Amino acid sequence: MSDDLSPVEQFKQATSATLRSIAERDDIDVAFSNEPSGITGTRARVPFPSRDLPPDEVSQVRGEADGIALRLRYHDAATHARNMPTGDVAPLMFEALEQARVEAIGARRMVGLSENLASAMETRYRQQGLHRVKERTEATLPEAVRLLAREQLTGAPPPPSGQAVYDHWKPILEGKIGHALEKLESRIGDQQSYGEAVRDLLSDLDIDLGADSNSEEMDGSDEEGDNADSQPDQDEEGGELSGEGEAMSEAMMGEAGEDDMGDSVPDDQLGETMPMTGSEEPGDPGTPWRPENDLSNIPKEPFYKAYTEQFDEVVPAETLCDAEELGRLRQLLDQQLVSLQGLIGKLANRLQRRLMAQQMRSWEFNLEEGLLDTSRLDRVVINPLHALSFKEEKDMEFRDTVVSLLIDNSGSMRGRPISIAAMSADILARTLERCAVKVEILGFTTRAWKGGQSRERWIADGKATNPGRLNDLRHIVYKSADAPWRRARKNLGLMLREGLLKENIDGEALLWAHNRIVTRPEERRILMVISDGAPVDDSTLSVNPGNYLERHLRDVIDYIETRSPVELVAIGIGHDVTRYYRRAVTIVDVDQLGGTMMDQLSDLFEEETMVVSRRKRRAS
Repeated sequence: MSDDLSPVEQFKQATSATLRSIAERDDIDVAFSNEPSGITGTRARVPFPSRDLPPDEVSQVRGEADGIALRLRYHDAATHARNMPTGDVAPLMFEALEQARVEAIGARRMVGLSENLASAMETRYRQQGLHRVKERTEATLPEAVRLLAREQLTGAPPPPSGQAVYDHWKPILEGKIGHALEKLESRIGDQQSYGEAVRDLLSDLDIDLGADSNSEEMDGSDEEGDNADSQPDQDEEGGELSGEGEAMSEAMMGEAGEDDMGDSVPDDQLGETMPMTGSEEPGDPGTPWRPENDLSNIPKEPFYKAYTEQFDEVVPAETLCDAEELGRLRQLLDQQLVSLQGLIGKLANRLQRRLMAQQMRSWEFNLEEGLLDTSRLDRVVINPLHALSFKEEKDMEFRDTVVSLLIDNSGSMRGRPISIAAMSADILARTLERCAVKVEILGFTTRAWKGGQSRERWIADGKATNPGRLNDLRHIVYKSADAPWRRARKNLGLMLREGLLKENIDGEALLWAHNRIVTRPEERRILMVISDGAPVDDSTLSVNPGNYLERHLRDVIDYIETRSPVELVAIGIGHDVTRYYRRAVTIVDVDQLGGTMMDQLSDLFEEETMVVSRRKRRAS
């Protein structure tokens, strides 16, 4: 290792080498980024360490890397999918217990690795707010079972942040699954047998396993080539795995049961069960954004509320800083636009040509009545007996349209993502304005980190339980639909202002943007959301159920997609938004954002043209 490298680079090189060594895979490319921790194909994503490398964060980053490595080495995707139950809560628990298995194999062999895994778990649970749990809830059941299994398999006590969940559930679970946990310990080296034991454990808990086609396939597997799809036995010393042993996650297990049991679930969802962690102070360099904590299979919260809306604000961008600073920020944005102008400009021109082509007036010729076609009068001059030719203008197929861009202004967008979003919105607004399509540009964040005046009010009122949303919203209007681009262009520079980007409460922001556009007079209304993470507000999640904000976001999306005339499309930056939105696309490289925005709108306008054409053909 070169002495010329910085301590952070040396740490990254050492962590990468260790991951490949434990996984016994030289082909793994390790990337340190602000994306969720996990593996996609042969690319492993590991949290980006802070520059000063604090010891607790070093252990946590190593723990995330070790968890990925163990998954690569000891987990077989096909076997996992074959055993996977298809109920509601069962898939989450099955996934948690499989991760407990692969981590236990490594923890038994290497003490240092065991400590790293414990550090990563401690940080993850603390960021999910499990250390603040005050009662037994169904949302915490999968982690409670995982902690009990971890204790049985390795003898390790729960981490401090998980102690409350462990204490609430242990008296209930010990009598029901104590014997089943002992069976897991004896089968830890055989994934197939272990999976069968996990299914028995879930049955002991009276958890619905869904359609039980798995068991029929497993019963007949011995007659079909002696388990050709299964892997060799895995012992604690690290037996060989089949080449299909890619690390993967079935965190969204509601979809797993729809596959044939011989098919594996896609690898690229690992990040949803192995979330990314980091230091909790939002201002720290290299601080990653909080985990996504998908609890979509847990029953919905009975309601969503804000503790108080008194301190929320909807503000024009120009009121958040003085004109001089706004001009300076716009100049900074223009400087960055130079490098991006060529690529996105070409795409914008293509979008403009498509839209203008749909709005072009067209005529029907050689009619017996209508407007006189003067271009054909020469025929009458040559032959006076020739009938006059008339023409008539066709109806335009292009509907009056408004587009609303809702941009995530959370702290995780800091840096290049928010710059690209601002530049893309700027070019898109200019392009659509030239095509007579009105554009609205909105942003959403909060007024404070970790709560603001709303939290102070809650504390003063005696800290009521489950208070609901506990931060002050800040919804920003960068450009209203009726404002010309030249008047609002300076406002987009505000996105680059240091300190503006804080937390993100997506559900309420999406509803706000929807309510603005749905009242517009235009015949067609399109709402495009640009985000790079699930809703996160530490203040709210610390005193409410862990899926509180995400459940509300899902409910809002479902309402818009099923009962609203607004067309909703989403773009996720390094974050899989397809699990939320029906029409969505996820990009890994933020530089793809501008082109993706243009392509998505082009597709929407082309689909509209096809729909109108079909209606006209049916009418005729």
